[in-house]
Amino acid sequence: MMDNLQLDNLSPKKLLARHGKSFYWASLFLGPKLASSAAQLYKFCRYVDDLADGDIPDRQALLENIRACLKGDNQPVDAEIIAFLKLATDNNIPLAAAEELLDGMLSDQTPAAFENETELLRYCYAVAGTVGIMMCRVLKCKEDRAESFAIDLGIAMQLTNIARDVLEDAHMGRRYLPASWVNLSASDIAEIDTTSYKPVALAIKRMLDLAEEYYESALLGIQLLPFRSRFSITVALRVYRQIGVLLRNRHFCWWHGRVYVATPKKALLSLRSIMDLRPIKVPAHHEPLHRHLKGLSGVISP
Repeated sequence: MMDNLQLDNLSPKKLLARHGKSFYWASLFLGPKLASSAAQLYKFCRYVDDLADGDIPDRQALLENIRACLKGDNQPVDAEIIAFLKLATDNNIPLAAAEELLDGMLSDQTPAAFENETELLRYCYAVAGTVGIMMCRVLKCKEDRAESFAIDLGIAMQLTNIARDVLEDAHMGRRYLPASWVNLSASDIAEIDTTSYKPVALAIKRMLDLAEEYYESALLGIQLLPFRSRFSITVALRVYRQIGVLLRNRHFCWWHGRVYVATPKKALLSLRSIMDLRPIKVPAHHEPLHRHLKGLSGVISP
């Protein structure tokens, strides 16, 4: 975990460039003002994520305090939280989304061992779908229904993260692959026994197939963003989606560790994203994608 002093010493833009390379690449197409706000949102999300994954003994209490500050029950004293609250005020970001982000970080304080797809998708909403909602506000989107598609993009990216980081998460005692998909514990996966190769690989394929459903929805909804933001978010989608393509190309060999999208490929995907700017009529959001998310603050119930 990056300590607070190191984090404070990095500007949002430099933090994004160092730790969120795919998102930094996409932000280059936003323009200075929007890119600065997007980087500030990333810095807050990175801050709480580093805290959740860190090794300080009182991290759960710190996360709970941040959540209380967002809810208005405590006065913030941390510079990162104060900066985020100002960003939220300036951009009309719903603090309920930020609170649910903290709920996701708090859930990671106990070893993840999801039983089914519902638990998986509700977690993905908490740690990433909420970021989609907040990013919609930062990008000055005026279309209310865009948030449903933004949730889908966050979920798709988180599913991709999980597929990429199966081994790394297992070493941390976390198994995000639902037990209904693969009957192995985190320690079983971490041992990299050859008998686990195929069942885990099949679960990763299923994870990426599920991510594709959410990417396809998100790609439609990007048309609802202001034109200046549309290209940048399309680039982010295409680059992140490529992680799944790389995993498929190496036949889901998860025991080889992470894959990375090289800069030349990012450039090519950016050029291809121009084609996604052609105007299309955006259909109604596909409600079954949110069937597991009922009751969450940013989800529109049918």
